[in-house]
Amino acid sequence: MYTAPFEYRRADTVDQAVKWLQDDPDNSKILAGGHSLLPLMKLVLAQPPVLIDIGRIQALKGVRSEGDHLEIGSYTTYQELVKSPEVDAFCPLLALSAKTVGDVQVRNRGTIGGSLCHADPQADMPAAMLALDATLVIEGPQGTRTEPYDGFLMAPFITNLGAGDILTGLRIPKLPQGAHCVYLKRPHPASGYPLVGLAIWMTFEGQRIGNCHVGVSGIADLPFRARHLEDFLKGRVLDDKTIKEAGPLAGDEASWEKDEYKENLLKVYVMRALSQLGELAAAKGQNAKS
Repeated sequence: MYTAPFEYRRADTVDQAVKWLQDDPDNSKILAGGHSLLPLMKLVLAQPPVLIDIGRIQALKGVRSEGDHLEIGSYTTYQELVKSPEVDAFCPLLALSAKTVGDVQVRNRGTIGGSLCHADPQADMPAAMLALDATLVIEGPQGTRTEPYDGFLMAPFITNLGAGDILTGLRIPKLPQGAHCVYLKRPHPASGYPLVGLAIWMTFEGQRIGNCHVGVSGIADLPFRARHLEDFLKGRVLDDKTIKEAGPLAGDEASWEKDEYKENLLKVYVMRALSQLGELAAAKGQNAKS
């Protein structure tokens, strides 16, 4: 299949890309890895007259450790996240999520910023972004600003990026020492996208759960943070009784049309993820399941 004709521009700096985008925001589109945009163009579901390629801007690439957080360029690929020593040391949940995306070709070309801006509610990364309290760095006509990822998605495939705005990076707090992480998903048999994606990190204080963050994607209209479930788990022993009672609570904040299949799928995957976390903690003597 062929795309409709378009003008191709290659930006050398963020300022240049912002200016081009600001000059004609209605007709211009940012091109990152291209794994979301180009298929839509070939299917004639998107026909931007101008593509602005940001792939040569070095400032948008890489992972750096900065104090209490990681700085991640928006053009950093999934595979770079999987292989990053900084991610492995300070935020392994991000690597666990990234390594489940697509296949080798997608992970080597697809970018984290491109995925977040595409805003597919059935993607893998939103669950991790929510669980990790990610902050977005956005460059626009008014300069640089930051905002939490929670709230960035306004509707499926729609974000709150303004005209002329470009997502340039992410700031992700380093996980507490001793935190355990799980990313678990039920992939669609055809696409590999999660029918449910569950990102959880958890700490323990003795035998009891200390802090706990849970992000969910795929199953509802938008990804969401399962705060009711988090509140329920804090201070409890992660035993079989707690896991069984926790299962039905994850969907309380979801915007969805409930049905028996979705409710049961989410419950089962919550219980599986918590069981895995319990096994990880037990291996280090932090939790005893009864």
